[in-house]
Amino acid sequence: MFSPSRLELARKRRQITKKSLAERAGISQVTLTRIEKGQTQEPEEETLRALANVLAFPLSFFYLGDCGELTAEAVSFRSLSSLTARQRDSALSAGEVGHFFDQWVTARFNLPAPDLLDLRDEDPASAAIALRRHWGIGSKPIPHMVKLLESKGVRVFSLSEDNKNLDAFSFWRSEVPYAFLNTIKSAERSRFDAAHELGHLVMHVHGGTIGREVEREADQFASCFLVPRDDFVSNMPRVRSVEQLISGKKRWRVSVTALARTAYEAGVISDWHYRELCKQMSQRGYRKNEPNPIEREESAVWRKVFESLWKDGLSRDHVAKELSLPTDEISALVDGLLGEAQNSRQDRSRPTLRIVK
Repeated sequence: MFSPSRLELARKRRQITKKSLAERAGISQVTLTRIEKGQTQEPEEETLRALANVLAFPLSFFYLGDCGELTAEAVSFRSLSSLTARQRDSALSAGEVGHFFDQWVTARFNLPAPDLLDLRDEDPASAAIALRRHWGIGSKPIPHMVKLLESKGVRVFSLSEDNKNLDAFSFWRSEVPYAFLNTIKSAERSRFDAAHELGHLVMHVHGGTIGREVEREADQFASCFLVPRDDFVSNMPRVRSVEQLISGKKRWRVSVTALARTAYEAGVISDWHYRELCKQMSQRGYRKNEPNPIEREESAVWRKVFESLWKDGLSRDHVAKELSLPTDEISALVDGLLGEAQNSRQDRSRPTLRIVK
């Protein structure tokens, strides 16, 4: 049976209005509206083929049964007010596509099971400490956020949107946590975004993630999780210059501005000194161009999956065909986390993926 929800998802993913899609497909907007609302029991194949061609989605995608719909209320958007409705809906659709892909992968591979805590009753600093303790990290620096999240069962995907207003977002779906990262940001910013979304996943479980207060809480969680205050004070009890903060990046792998903020919140520097450091960093352009940039983090899970598939002679096109998705949608989900595009293939033996933290 034809699925109206899948047509709507594809249209929103491509950021095409009903009016534009109808015109390009050679049908009336009224006809398209009736099809999307399910008021046309079985649309003509010629009509659906025309719509599929405009959307660049396989026709078979619209016959795979109804799909769920992520809502803005269930997803953590850091800059929701800065997004247009089309940008928001496209990102939500990417989340749904990521869920399709994850279901396909988990049916063939044993991915790490989710191991997060429900920390809704904790303040951000306490939540960060509790999760570090639960994972046995203590106060040690975290060398790789993406691999850590993957090892704890979080499905981490990249966002292909060339939109600086869309940093990242996360959500829970079928008891599985998802995080989407915009990899056009600096490696330091993307790493902070990963920790920020982790804060949402553990502190704002299953919704309630809209508003300045929850965003502030997720920022505080990320700051404390990436740079524990006791570790910072032990290794940098005094901060005299921007150069000293730059050297600290080697240990904590966060932006120099984030380290300055940590120094201030930890009481290592005064309010006046913090403002002076911020002024110097702005003058040097460090808010836009990070000094001594770190290398971008890559996925361990998706690399292992695609390497295993490749050994079996299965390409990324094969995965897309089985899901009735355009290949570019699979690429959009993983390329930003792989460093370079890879061909993929499926391992029929269902290997267990082991992540080295």
